[in-house]
Amino acid sequence: MSALLSVAVRALCEFTARAGDLDLRFTPAPSALEGVEGHAVVQKRREKRLGAGYEAELALSGTFEGLQVRGRADGFDAVQQQLEEIKTFRGPLEGVRPHHRALHWAQAKVYGHLLCQARGLERVKVALVYFQIGSQQETVLVEDCSAAELQQFFEAQCRRYLDWARSEAVHRQQRNNALAALQFPMPVFRTGQRQLAVAVYRTAVSPASGSCLMAEAPTGIGKTLGTLFPMLKAMAAEVQAGTAQDHEKVSGLRMADKACSPEKLFFLTAKGTGHGLALHALGQIRTALEQQLAADLRVLDMQSRDKTCEHPDKACHGESCPLARGFFDRLPAARREAVESAQVWDASRVRAIALQYDICPYYLSQELARWADVVVADYHYYYDGAAMLYALTQQQGWRVGVLVDEAHNLLERARSMYTAPLSQWDLMAARQSATGAVRKALDALQRQWSVLNKALTGMRGEPQDSDDIEVLDDGNLPLFAEPAKESRSASATPRTTPSTPRTPAQSYQSHVAIPAALLAAVQRAVGAIADVQADQPLPPGDAVLTFYWELLHFQALAEQFGPHALFDIELAAPSRANRGRMPVSTLCIRNVIPAPHLQARHAAARATVLFSGTLSPPAFYRDLLGLPQDTAWLEVDAPFAARQLQVRIARNISTRRRDREASLAPIADLVAAQFARQPGNYLCFVSSFDYLQRVAAAMQRLHPQLPLWQQERGMDEAGRAEFLQRFAEGGQGVGLAVLGGAFSEGVDLPGTRLIGAFIATLGLPQVNPVNEAMQEAMNVAMGAGLGHDYTYLYPGLRKVVQAAGRVIRTEDDQGVVVLMDDRFQRPDVQALLPRWWQIEQR
Repeated sequence: MSALLSVAVRALCEFTARAGDLDLRFTPAPSALEGVEGHAVVQKRREKRLGAGYEAELALSGTFEGLQVRGRADGFDAVQQQLEEIKTFRGPLEGVRPHHRALHWAQAKVYGHLLCQARGLERVKVALVYFQIGSQQETVLVEDCSAAELQQFFEAQCRRYLDWARSEAVHRQQRNNALAALQFPMPVFRTGQRQLAVAVYRTAVSPASGSCLMAEAPTGIGKTLGTLFPMLKAMAAEVQAGTAQDHEKVSGLRMADKACSPEKLFFLTAKGTGHGLALHALGQIRTALEQQLAADLRVLDMQSRDKTCEHPDKACHGESCPLARGFFDRLPAARREAVESAQVWDASRVRAIALQYDICPYYLSQELARWADVVVADYHYYYDGAAMLYALTQQQGWRVGVLVDEAHNLLERARSMYTAPLSQWDLMAARQSATGAVRKALDALQRQWSVLNKALTGMRGEPQDSDDIEVLDDGNLPLFAEPAKESRSASATPRTTPSTPRTPAQSYQSHVAIPAALLAAVQRAVGAIADVQADQPLPPGDAVLTFYWELLHFQALAEQFGPHALFDIELAAPSRANRGRMPVSTLCIRNVIPAPHLQARHAAARATVLFSGTLSPPAFYRDLLGLPQDTAWLEVDAPFAARQLQVRIARNISTRRRDREASLAPIADLVAAQFARQPGNYLCFVSSFDYLQRVAAAMQRLHPQLPLWQQERGMDEAGRAEFLQRFAEGGQGVGLAVLGGAFSEGVDLPGTRLIGAFIATLGLPQVNPVNEAMQEAMNVAMGAGLGHDYTYLYPGLRKVVQAAGRVIRTEDDQGVVVLMDDRFQRPDVQALLPRWWQIEQR
């Protein structure tokens, strides 16, 4: 093959040198920062002792039969002629698993060959330097190797990799050729769909890496296909065969003058419905490819471990699970089978291949992510703190295109990913089973915790309801969390919130800093548990191990704490078992603005496109999600005409908490009048389950002829399906639901399955101390005056628009939306409603 193939040393060795069992038994591992610092300690020791005789971070490369192998060796001791590969660890050295050691030796020997080749050396000592983070002690394992031996080892690894690499290069070339000629798989673009596709394509082939696009596109234009198709076309932009005119002719998209294209695509979803839509659209594209050029597109459907684990009662290592035993020995054959099968790697297909070769389906799917062209996965696989797809992108140097489906959901999901609660109940459980140094460290943490509890002990202030802010009292409070680097006072400074009167004591308080003494106690507890865990691994489910995971997450976010986060404490209500004792609380590093955590993810992608039916106002999502200031914005024209949807405001109704009782009869009368005027299926959304039950009772009392059904708390999947089945084509009745719940988005009821919606709320989040503290933090971070809008108004109206979007699903639908609250008359509220709506002035 004429083109030079290139691979990093680590990627080469991960492919060729891993052998034996999959072993995921937990051993305390150094953090990324500790690993970097450990490398630096060893290198500085060498430099102090050897001076100019020691070289750190040697850039090395070499070739074999058209394969370029490149990397950076940790260090070279010219005095002893010793090439060193440094690895950090915790606990005893025996805790480093055999397959990890084999990988480490392979990396060291490859670097040894590259050094011999670069310096003309006949022999070199190859050393693994294992550095224990806790004790700062080194264990140095050395092999004296000849240049010939190292060359033989290097060439063996390259041969094993080359066959696969060449077949992969052929696959990629064939894939790109096919995608370059691919025509849109539907007869025509829908209204607005081509506009969206062109914008996505331009973003994907932009010369600037990290390009971002936010696209607000209404339901009905085919957003999934309208984003997947152009991103796949962009993957073929480097193909030089054919003219730009030919490319535009077959695809409807103009080819970039210079290739700046992604090589892999991640389609990220928040819910299973988005997953299914993506796989359906990719199926249409694969069918078009097969009909046109018989080319293959590898699509991986990434499923969670809970859904794919064959032995949930067993631990992930060869001594417990038969599918972990010999995993890496059988992986190459399973990988080859997957590639040659030329099918979508959905859950059933991956499971069949895995069980054919007696390996774990979940970890086979993680391996296949390296070889897939498109990966369909949940948000957390790329945006979480320990995200697998993000880590692989960084390690492998992939150029990825990222499509974020229903991107308005990313805000709350990112907040929850970077929230770290610490439960004092979990601390108590851990203390009960702990002994020795661990018990002592947990006792010290308990003492520091009690200091914070005492500041809140005594009186409990209840959350205050605002007269002009909707209260959602169904228990679905938002999760937040997040950190950033900024030095703060060592003591915790309470943050008071305007809606919480200053009583002698209260049940909640937020702070602008984490107390230094508390953080030191957390760090000591982490170290004590890690030391014990390294010597005697704790079993899954152990109370100490469970609390250890909480402490690790808390500590990691504490290292990044900044103005985008809150540290707060909330007292638990006294239980019968705890009455009369010291209060119990939850500590939390609470993410307010996810931007600092997400910025690196956006920058790592070649291009990112976030799309949804509700992304307004764009500055709100851009600021909170950490998108670049030059992020492009597209508001796709709706395919619907204003005449399709009657939008009315019930001006004589207030759903403020103080007016709830007075609103019940007018709501019931309005719904009954609309139903009598135009019988059919309707959804009526209210702010909470309590309010829902009161509205339902009023309707049954005043208009008993109305067919009603209602959402229940904690509905399971079967219950939700039964609720939706009532919306039959040509049916009649009113379904009552909570705004922001399971039925206000992601529900498709076209035609006469749904002809109208009543929305008796602005959807504003609950006024409580947490949200008030968030509002204050938002005012500080974003500017005075924006806190209320960013915390309450924008999230609330987004839910309203999503719920109203259930009514018009196709260009043939007709329907009505009634907004039942006088605040919908306000200009700032109406500015957040879809442009194509024409609100009737009555």
